[in-house]
Parts: sequence; C-alpha cells; structure tokens
Amino acid sequence: MRISAAVEAYARYLSDVRRLAPATIRAYRADLADLAAHTADAELADVDIETLREWLWASSQDGASRSTLARRTASMRGFFGWCDEIGELDADPSVRLVAPKRGRTLPKVATAQAMSQVLDAAAEASAADASAAADPVALRDRAVLELLYGAALRVSELCGLDVDDVDRDRRTARVLGKGSKERVVPFGLPAGLALDAYLSHGRPALAARNAAGAGGAALFLGTRGARLGPRSVYSLVSRVIGPIVGERTIGPHALRHSAATHLLDGGADLRSVQEMLGHASLGTTQIYTHVSSERLLATYRIAHPRAQR
Repeated sequence: MRISAAVEAYARYLSDVRRLAPATIRAYRADLADLAAHTADAELADVDIETLREWLWASSQDGASRSTLARRTASMRGFFGWCDEIGELDADPSVRLVAPKRGRTLPKVATAQAMSQVLDAAAEASAADASAAADPVALRDRAVLELLYGAALRVSELCGLDVDDVDRDRRTARVLGKGSKERVVPFGLPAGLALDAYLSHGRPALAARNAAGAGGAALFLGTRGARLGPRSVYSLVSRVIGPIVGERTIGPHALRHSAATHLLDGGADLRSVQEMLGHASLGTTQIYTHVSSERLLATYRIAHPRAQR
C-alpha cells in the first residue's frame, strides 16, 4: 500500500474509532500528506527510519518550528504504529525516532483589572442602548467576550454552542470539547446579563437577516444570520483584547488563558480548573501555575526592597 492510501484509511480510523477532533485529524493528515509528497508517495514497506529523519531535516530547513517538528514526529509514530498493528508493515520504522524537545512558551494573559475594564466598558455601552434598536452585533460581541472569558471556552466550543446548550437560570453551558467530550461549565452574572440582552434583542435581529434560517439553532450568529465562525471571533478578540496585552494579533485562546490564570490566582484548585477547561491531562493545566509564578516573580523583583541586592 502506498503512503497516501494508508493516510486516508488512518484518517477514517482517527475519526470513526478514536473520535479525535476534526482539527486534530486535519493536522495529522496534512503532516502525513507532506511526508507522502517528500517520498513521491512511496510504498509503506520502502519507508525506513532514515527516510523519516530526512523528511524532518527537510522540514527544519524549510523553517518548521520545534513544536511543528515534534507534532510531525508524533504524527508519524501514530501512523506507522497503526500500519504495523493492522499488518501493513513488518516493523514500525518510527519506533526509534526521537522528537525534538518543545520549547516552553508561556501563554499571553491579560490582567484581571484590564479584563474587567474592557468588559465593563462594553457592558456600559450596551446598557446605554438596551432597547430593541440596539446594535445587534455589539450585543453579540459583548456576549461572546463575556462567555469566552467567563467560561474559559475554546473558540470551537463557543462557535458550536446552540441556544438550548445554555441554561440561563443556572448560568451553565453544555459544550462539546476535544475528542467530542461533553462537559458543563459555569459562567458568571455579567456573562448571563450579556447573553440575556443578546438573546432578547441581538440574535433575533441577526436571524432576521437570513430568510432561509441558515443559523438554525446556533447561539451566536454572524452579520448575515448564519452560525458565527471562528475567524470572526479571532478578529473581534484581536481588536478588543490585543491592545491590552501588547499584541497586534491575538486569538480567543488568550481569554481562556487569562481565565485559567485568574482562577488559580484567586485560589481555585488545579483539578477544578482542569475540569472546567476540559483538559484530559493535569499536566496541560499546570502551565498556568507557571504563568502565575512568572507574574509573582516579576512583581517581587519590582516591589521587594531586597530583590535587586
């Protein structure tokens, strides 16, 4: 079997059996398609560890980062391990492949004070015009920002929400996370008020812009009445949050990072934060303890009288 045919079969396995997230499958498929192109779509049996090392070296020469090389190594290990299990290979050529160590990059976070100022300003602006004539996009944007931060959601989870997924009385949302794992997350009163205003005045106005009802049951709608897409959320966050963390472009994950860090700063235990974020491993959540430690160290160096001695 040639690599390209095996890759398609592997992608179906990841989707139907492993039930990985579509974005994860796309990343694996893209990596392995690049490997197939590098080898001129060779037969699986003709691939050895030197072939794989050459591909990683070529990737590094093309400017691939350490994290990309580490992911490509993981992609190959999973793929060739599966090919070995189903009997397409006599031996797995990726077994002795060593992945480059990933550099640890701490996520960008906004301070709790800065987040409060931005979100309170949005609330005051919408409260000044809380009638049916209010700008539906402004109402939606305020609700999006409040929910991203208030419930520490991934952008895919936010965009995938339907109206019925939100319990406005209990202030909880049922979200579908990575690996199609469902969890229920809480959100605070400001997010609840923003959602109430949006569902009362914003969403009906946006839904009316699409006579075909393209938005369906989606909670958040775009300007044309269809389900809101991640690109629009990225643009909103970059415009509103980017300036307060000193970045020209920044994604919605910055609000999730900020929420997790502020929860830990406020005394939340690590396992509770892990459950809220939907992390499979506690180790993934622990990066936020490093963020808090870095901020403590920076404050100490500035404020303690003997820090510089």
